[in-house]
Parts: sequence; structure tokens; C-alpha cells
Amino acid sequence: MTQSVSSTSKQHKAIKFVKTNTQVPLTIPVKAINEQGQEVDKSVACERPLTLYLNWRPIVTLMTLGAKPESLTLGYLKNQGFISDLNLLESVIVDWDVSSAAVITKEVSEDIEQQLSEKTVTSGCGQGTVYGGFLLGLDDIDLPTPSLKQSTIYALLSNISDYNETYKNAGAVHGCGICQDENILAFVEDVGRHNAVDTLAGDMWLEQQSGHDKIFYTTGRLTSEMVIKVAKMGIPVLLSRSGVTQMGLDLAQKMGITIIARAKGRHFLIYHGSETVTFDVKKD
Repeated sequence: MTQSVSSTSKQHKAIKFVKTNTQVPLTIPVKAINEQGQEVDKSVACERPLTLYLNWRPIVTLMTLGAKPESLTLGYLKNQGFISDLNLLESVIVDWDVSSAAVITKEVSEDIEQQLSEKTVTSGCGQGTVYGGFLLGLDDIDLPTPSLKQSTIYALLSNISDYNETYKNAGAVHGCGICQDENILAFVEDVGRHNAVDTLAGDMWLEQQSGHDKIFYTTGRLTSEMVIKVAKMGIPVLLSRSGVTQMGLDLAQKMGITIIARAKGRHFLIYHGSETVTFDVKKD
């Protein structure tokens, strides 16, 4: 079994990614019968378990597509409150032979056991559990007031259609993107929308990117968990192809997040933050 070691960006060269057999297929070919009784060649999205370990302590098993396991692991642990200081990270070891991702830190937190005991079963696809540290620090989040144009939203929705490659090929996945104006800076697909957002959160954390001028796009519904994760990323605008839940809306109102849902083509609904949007497109 071969291993290769690489480091992250220049700011954090101390973090080592030990990659063991990390390249896995995102889809597999299958045979299907269409509505006319004909056999056709199709693809289905892969789904595989990934057990996350923190200092060799098992934390959770996620069901994932497996595209970016390192970023998913770090984003999940950060969003759940297990790790807050990037400089304490020592290595990330991913091994698909045993379906595991292990994060080693320079210091061992004494709060891990308490956090693990304070868990809540949720509706999150691909995960379904949040821990005590997940809710910490929400009162300290200070998001900027965004400024959006209706035309920018339309352009972004048009541009996002060029992504969703796995969905177009096989379906059965969610997609999330980090956007700036109408430009899509990063896009991730996974079997669960929370896996996708955690992966993007891990990337932003490693690259020390600011979210103050970004828009977060997701194909999934806007639950309380999604709103909290986007707020922790410092992003003030949440745009979804799906709907929003009552608790998600309540949290967005409290934290000052502009919520735009049911967004597809030239249709969208602003559930909170309509004052941040300039309607600059004339009606037909």
C-alpha cells in the first residue's frame, strides 16, 4: 500500500495530508430499463461510509460520495466545534481501504467526551447528528449587510447550471457552491447537502478565505443546521433551489442572513432580507 504526503497552503505547511488510496469513483455504470421496456446504459452515484477519527477517537460515520474526504473531515470537525485552531492540526490521514479519515492534533481537547455526550439527532441527509459544540459561538457571529441585485441572482442561477456534473450524470446527490456575485468560486457535490457544505467549509478554513462578500448556494432545503453552518463561514447570503424550514428562517432573522429560496431560472422567493436586494430587471 503506497502513501504520498503533501502539505496545505504556505500559511499552514505543518498540516500533512497522508493520502492512502484516496481516489475513488464518483459514479458507476449500470443497466436500467426505460419506460418503453428498453435496456439503457446509465450511471448511479456512489455512496460509501467514511468514519471520522479525532486523535484516534471515533467521532461519526458519514455517508459520502467521497470526492474530497480531507476537506469534508476538517469542515465537519470545525462546524461541530471539535477544532477551532487550524494551527493545532498535525495531519489528516485518509484510507478508503478501511473507510476512515483520521485527524491528529498537537493537543488533545479535554472537552471531546462532553461534546460527544451532547448530541442531537437531526434531519440532515448524510449525517443526522450534531454535537454540543455546534451551537457554541453563535452570539459572537457578526455578519455584514449584503447588497444584491436581482440581475445578479438571475446570472448566478444561470451560471450554476453548468455545474452539478454528478447530478446530471447519475442524480441522487446535492450540490453546494461558494459564489461571489454571479461567479461560482467553488462547487462540491455529495450524497448529503451537509457533507457538501462541510467540505466547502473545510476548504475555506484551510485557505483562510473570508465569507463576508460571498453567497452560499445549495440545492438542499434550508434547515437550522444549514443556516448555522453558513453563518459560521461568515457568509451573509443563503440561496437555495429548495425551501426553508421555520427554524431555519428564525435563525436567519436573528443572525441577519438574507434567505432566498425556491430559486431556479427566473424565479426566487426572498424570505428574509428583501431590503438587501435591488430589483433592477424590468418586467416583461
